[in-house]
Amino acid sequence: MDFNTKLKKYAELAVKTGVNIQPGQTLLVRTPIECAEYVRYVVEEAYKAGAKNVHIEWSDEKCSLIKYLNAPDEAFEEFPRWISDQYLDIAKEGGAFLTIYAQDPDLLKNVDPKRIAEYQKVSGQALKEWRGYTLTNKCRWSIVSIPTAAWAKKIFPDVSEQEAMDKLWDLIFKCSRVTDDPIQAWKEHNNNLKEKTDFLNSKKFKTLKYKSKITDLTVEMPEGHIWESGSEKDVNGIEFNPNMPTEEIFTDPHRDHVDGIAYASKPLMINGKLVKDFWIRFENGIAVDCGAKENVEFLKDALFHDDRSRRLGEIALVSKKSPINKIGRLFYNGLIDENAASHLAFGSSFPTNIENGTDMDEGELLKHGVNVASCHHDFMVGTEHYHVEGITHDGKTVVIMDDGDFVL
Repeated sequence: MDFNTKLKKYAELAVKTGVNIQPGQTLLVRTPIECAEYVRYVVEEAYKAGAKNVHIEWSDEKCSLIKYLNAPDEAFEEFPRWISDQYLDIAKEGGAFLTIYAQDPDLLKNVDPKRIAEYQKVSGQALKEWRGYTLTNKCRWSIVSIPTAAWAKKIFPDVSEQEAMDKLWDLIFKCSRVTDDPIQAWKEHNNNLKEKTDFLNSKKFKTLKYKSKITDLTVEMPEGHIWESGSEKDVNGIEFNPNMPTEEIFTDPHRDHVDGIAYASKPLMINGKLVKDFWIRFENGIAVDCGAKENVEFLKDALFHDDRSRRLGEIALVSKKSPINKIGRLFYNGLIDENAASHLAFGSSFPTNIENGTDMDEGELLKHGVNVASCHHDFMVGTEHYHVEGITHDGKTVVIMDDGDFVL
């Protein structure tokens, strides 16, 4: 299969399996300008699927860098109202959103992290209502990744730019199951993950215990928690895949009942800095301490930002047999790297992972033990010898993972 055929199949996959465009629906594609070739295929596939309109929001990371380095401080204290209004208008009319992730991991390494943090805070607040639509599946959304030269060279620094691009494309196609029939491959993959989520949901665990040679963590589960994986359904029952690739099975932990220490098994990129060999210690649901071999100050800035960012918002299980883990490379892309190993996230939880959560307001979610925060940072904890067991309400122990793989 030649490159253009794969690219077209990848675009069709994003449209039909990712956001699952329906006749008469509007699609907004958020993308860097480097991805124009792929975006044109996406637009074509969307109209073939019956889309009424396809709008493109172009971005240029080099212009973003110029702004971060040269604009006055007040530029990062506001967010364009017309952008948030556009998102909301499309969401309210039942539109879908496809985000194309393609970023230089080192882009912001020389930028004042306070500027980044301030703009993330402001943009997060401005887009809060729109994110409410995505977090509660009131609209369908998906994220796919496309190589750029800078990103490819970060992963493959010892080869030419073109060879690095070719290598990264090959890995993304492989991770995203771009085969002769990728849509069928994803149906089979989603079904395989669903079998595991059905089993976990049937157990309604009271507690989960995580252990490896370095991690020792106990997590209480909120009553009515729901395990999800792969594809999800919007409020109208239409299936879609939010993240492509994905290998995880995930749910919400109880925000007030997490105790022990979690060691990261892979680095975490925060605000353009790679935090390496770090750990976080929790008591009564709150992160009370952390450490890292490198860039610990960036971890502390994100983790100790406020009370809610100090709490876990997600627990996710990933087999060591994940194709992304087998590749054995760090992608410097959280959306891909998180699918290489079991992971946790500090910050916001997902309302869809608790019974009737999409109908709850912020106060009700918190009352049910679901964390609500302005951030969400995934960090990998799974290892070759990762062990996870669940304790049921009648005291029975069920081994979920052993030696890094599912035993369900």
